[in-house]
This record gives sequence, C-alpha cells and structure tokens, in this order.
Amino acid sequence: MKSDKAKVLHEVFFAPMIHHVLTAVQGMQPFKSVVIVGHQREAVIEVVQEFASECVVQEEQLGTGHAVLCAESAINHQDGVVMVLCGDTPLIKTETLQSMYRQHLDRSSVCTIMTTILADPTNYGRIISSDSGKVLAIVEEKDASPEQRKISEINAGIYCVNGGFLFETLKKVGTENSQGEVYLTDIVSIAVAAGCNVEKFINPCAQDVLGVNSRIELALAHKEVQRRRNHQLMLQGVTMHDPETTTICHTTSIGRDSILHPGVRISGKSCIGSSCLIEEGAILHNCSVADNVTIGAYSYLEGITCTTRTVIAPHSVKRNG
Repeated sequence: MKSDKAKVLHEVFFAPMIHHVLTAVQGMQPFKSVVIVGHQREAVIEVVQEFASECVVQEEQLGTGHAVLCAESAINHQDGVVMVLCGDTPLIKTETLQSMYRQHLDRSSVCTIMTTILADPTNYGRIISSDSGKVLAIVEEKDASPEQRKISEINAGIYCVNGGFLFETLKKVGTENSQGEVYLTDIVSIAVAAGCNVEKFINPCAQDVLGVNSRIELALAHKEVQRRRNHQLMLQGVTMHDPETTTICHTTSIGRDSILHPGVRISGKSCIGSSCLIEEGAILHNCSVADNVTIGAYSYLEGITCTTRTVIAPHSVKRNG
C-alpha cells in the first residue's frame, strides 16, 4: 500500500476495509467473532469496537497458521466450525459465506477451502487437485514450481474447518518453507494424508474474494461497493442519471421517486424523502430532507433540515449553525 497506515484501516466506500469483512461475517450470526491483530493493533482494535468481536494479539508475525493458533484460547466452542477470513477482502458477501458454510455441513467436510479461477494467478497460492478434482494441497507462489504456477485455480484465503481438527493440526505444521512461517494452508495436505474429507467451494465471482494490496485495488474495491449500493437503491425506486458518478453512503436513506443527477454525493446519517430532485454535483452530509425538495446544482449542505417543498438555489452553501 506504500503507507504508514495498517492496510485494513484504509477506507473503502466510507469505512475501513475491515468493517466490510466484519459486516459480511455479522450476517452469518456467528457464535463468536475473533479479530487477530498485530501491526498497529491499538488503531485496529479501536475501529472494530462497534462490532461484537474479541481481539486477540499476535505478538510475532510468524505466518497465517500462527495467527489462527493465537485465537485458540478465545474460541471456546471448538466442537463447532471455525471460518477463517482475511481482513483485506472487503468485497466478500454474506450470502457467499453462507453458501460455503452450508456446503461444508452438507458434505460432512473436515476442511473446506474457498477457491476461484483467475486469468492471471500471480501472487496467489495455487490449488493442487487430483485428476478427479479432489483437493490435494495448496502451494504458495514462492514455493511453487514453474509447472504449478501455471495453475489458474487459486486459494481465496477463506476456510471452513472443524474446530478441534484445526487447532490440533496447526500444532503439527512446521516452518519448512521459503518464508520460515507456519502456513495455514499446510493443514490441507495434512488432512488429505490423514484421509479426511477436504472439499473446495469454487466462487465463480473472482473479484469478490480478491484482497486489496495496492491503491489501485483499493479504488477498484471502492467502485464495486459503490456499484452495489447504487444498484440496490435503483431497485428500490431511486432514479440515477449516472450511477458511476453518484455516491450514496450506506448510512443514508432515500425515498422512492427521488431523482439524482450526475456527481451527487450524500453521506453521513442523511435522510432524503420521496420525490426529491437533487441536481448535478450537489453534496449533502448529515442532512434531513423531507419529501418533494429540490436541491440546486453544486450546492453544499451539511447538518441542515429541509422541510417539504423547500427549494435550495444552485451553488448554495448551508451548514448547521
């Protein structure tokens, strides 16, 4: 990220990217949610306070497997299923996680790995499968042979694992790899060798599971969340003349038959009524707007209330107080 800020704290569509992951997890109604923190732990702990999650500190960064091991004491329900996710995948959806969890249970799997297919799998761990399609192992990019690097099916970094098996197996994982770390992925080959049922859940939408590792990917993630939000609002009866330039925060609401011109931005806890017209380039933050209100082009409104049939002139600047 070329940044002094921890990656998961970078914002995607008005919220730290870790919030998007926790929101998706929250929709699963888990027995318990645990966030493993290390770099800039105080800042990360602060931003996840609004979620019902317990934070566990990984004092030394010794790999993904070691990170999960740090959560063992916090997970006191080890006869259940543990779902492991990364904090830098803000596009993951609750319904995708639910589908994976249902498959894990339906197939009586000990370990289920989420995978996807990429045209360019560079930098991702590759899924090694048998001729029948069964998972054999996951090989990290740095440890992969030239032939293995040609594999297009990659590890999305999301797992469903039976709790007791997860922690018992992680304690057997060594550090004989190019990074000298405890790889979480090694539990797969151990499970296969033990004759356990290991399944893969293939996610057909690759972009939903890809991590954010640069400012370019951060911008792409922002645009995708924006697109989803606008799609949802248009299905609810809001007209947008140019959805690609219209930004409506998740914490706002808009009534049906309202019309938004290009370049509109509405954020904070704004509430927009029905049959409103918000003209090009208008910016509203923490505003309460009644029905049948017209907001003129390129206006800036912050913390104000507009009663029914109010007309705000173009280029107006109005702030509460």
